[in-house]
Amino acid sequence: MIDFHTHAPAWHTASWLSGAGFDTGDFVAFLDSAGIDRAVVLSHDGLFNPTPEANDELAAFVGACPERLVGLGTVSPRRPGALEEAERLLTVLGLRGLKLHPWLQGFSPHELALDPICETVGAAGGIVLSHDGTPPYSTPAQIAALARRHPRVAFVLGHGGLHDCWREALACTQETPNLFLCICGTPPYAARRILQQAPPDRVLFGSDAGLSQRASQDYAVARVLELDGWGITDEQREAMLDDNPRRLLSGEWS
Repeated sequence: MIDFHTHAPAWHTASWLSGAGFDTGDFVAFLDSAGIDRAVVLSHDGLFNPTPEANDELAAFVGACPERLVGLGTVSPRRPGALEEAERLLTVLGLRGLKLHPWLQGFSPHELALDPICETVGAAGGIVLSHDGTPPYSTPAQIAALARRHPRVAFVLGHGGLHDCWREALACTQETPNLFLCICGTPPYAARRILQQAPPDRVLFGSDAGLSQRASQDYAVARVLELDGWGITDEQREAMLDDNPRRLLSGEWS
């Protein structure tokens, strides 16, 4: 099983999202407890303050267990040096792609400054995962429009539209061949509909682990256990939890 949406600790950020402190060993112990083989890890501090230092710390965190952890760095397209930092996190740091959070980082997916950044990620065979489900700057349709501007780059809706925009996320995924949908924080009734109607080769799962007040990430373990109540087939489970994320991480998604 591959969990496509988890977070490193908030080492420096005090926010409503700040969870427990934990190290790589603690996080791998959580993975073992939840039956997760590999996890895609996103910066926490970098969502609030997208600096090179945040990417350095994420790279060190996943680099302590590279066989289990894959990192996606972050930049804010409005900041000077964003393109150079995108290149650095892919080449020097060895991260697998880019996490965008337009809502927290305060930019629109329609901004043209994103285009060279996305092309840089695509040229390296990387992934662009974006927060979605919280208007005004993080709707699935806005992210799908960005994906359509870059049809050779793999994009991921990081939350499958959450509670308010999941229908939009489903429609956009159906219409955009290079757009994947990660069921992460999406309500179970919506997850079932998504699995019934979305392209079966472009659905992923994420627990959003890393935000808990406990290093054991109990809520994320519960989200994994929820899968048994979704009524999904063995084929859907295999595609969502193994085949699709594996192809995406290997660059063999198209």
